[in-house]
Amino acid sequence: MAEIWLTAEEFENRKQRLEYMKNEGRLAIAEALKEARAQGDLSENAEYDAAKDEQAKMEYDIQQLEEELKNAKIIDESNVDKKTIGVGATVEIEFVNLGMTQTYRIVGSAEADPFENRISNESPIGAALLGHKAKDTIEVQTPSGLQKVRVLRIER
Repeated sequence: MAEIWLTAEEFENRKQRLEYMKNEGRLAIAEALKEARAQGDLSENAEYDAAKDEQAKMEYDIQQLEEELKNAKIIDESNVDKKTIGVGATVEIEFVNLGMTQTYRIVGSAEADPFENRISNESPIGAALLGHKAKDTIEVQTPSGLQKVRVLRIER
């Protein structure tokens, strides 16, 4: 698995989720399996089948999360140039062609959530912004066409 860039906050969130899944999650599934087994014939027991499916999904998710955490690279906020856009930066940009502004946080692809304005450093806009400074104007090829983007502000 390739490196996964995570903020320290997201790394801690994932560690906590993993701990929950390994403990409370597994216990809940074990209890569901126990209750389903108590109902008798397992060959036609839909609750047992559902609990086994949930158990398999939980184990897969645990394995995936462990692998992500093992390959995680934490973004060191204290060691970054605050005047240049990098992973972890919050940027306010203006789409010159559209006359609108937008604020994004540049994150690793594992943390991206466009509904929360968290865009991946691998996305067209995120990748194009990397390394630029406030007042830079760049052209970005997006799925909706070529956009002229001006960097208004960078925060860390």
